[in-house]
Amino acid sequence: MHFLEGGDENPHTVVMLHGNPGWSFYYRGLFTALADSYHCIVPDHIGMGLSDKPAAGDYSFTLEQRVDDLDALLSGRDTSDTLTLVVHDWGGMIGLAYASRYPEKIRRLVISNTAVFLIPPGKSIPWQLRLVRIPCLGALLVRGMNAFCRGAITRCVARAPLARAVAASYLSPYDSWRHRLAVLRFVEDIPLREDHISFPLVQHVDRHLWRFSALPILICWGMRDFVFDRDFLDEWKRRFPGADCHEYDDAGHYLLEDAGADVIPVIKAFLDRT
Repeated sequence: MHFLEGGDENPHTVVMLHGNPGWSFYYRGLFTALADSYHCIVPDHIGMGLSDKPAAGDYSFTLEQRVDDLDALLSGRDTSDTLTLVVHDWGGMIGLAYASRYPEKIRRLVISNTAVFLIPPGKSIPWQLRLVRIPCLGALLVRGMNAFCRGAITRCVARAPLARAVAASYLSPYDSWRHRLAVLRFVEDIPLREDHISFPLVQHVDRHLWRFSALPILICWGMRDFVFDRDFLDEWKRRFPGADCHEYDDAGHYLLEDAGADVIPVIKAFLDRT
């Protein structure tokens, strides 16, 4: 499991968790801004970024396994019991599932464009996600044509297209059929039915989110996200009405790419004052 680490002399640890199909590269600006003041750890989930990319039979690619991985990483670092989680996309589900194991360790939450609860009533996942969950077709699109990763670098920003070098960096870990397996497995691991292997854990996190309601919570949201749209933000607000919420009307799913210059100072100020 590859990870970035900086500021390890500081007792306050900030863990930044990416989603799919990103990797730790997403947090490069925030890591640079915080590493002088906080102990920062930014992992690449197994199969993603610069981490190992195991074959299908060598790794389970489930939510519970992801949480076990994070648990093993943080247990092996000197993180004390003062953890701040910065979560985005599927990193939110992994992070809050970890937090549900160790609620006493969590001091603050920074949330952007993610969901850690069951899909709100009346809501369905976008057709793009449904399409890549179709057996065989999904493998062809995601692993063969790299459609999910390529779609992300165009559809997940709204203010301006990614610079060529930045787009290439997002794609670089996913350069072959074998290296795109985790991208597909992440989409397949979205639990839409009660008989899905990850449904019980998501349900558990959903039912126990209230335990974090007294924490300082910052929500920064790109409002032009075609997956995690206003309905998901409204659910976060309903769960945590006291959260400090910032909405960025012209930003997309990759919030730190679209609005990093606006968002990073907000996150740093939040951490400094809490």
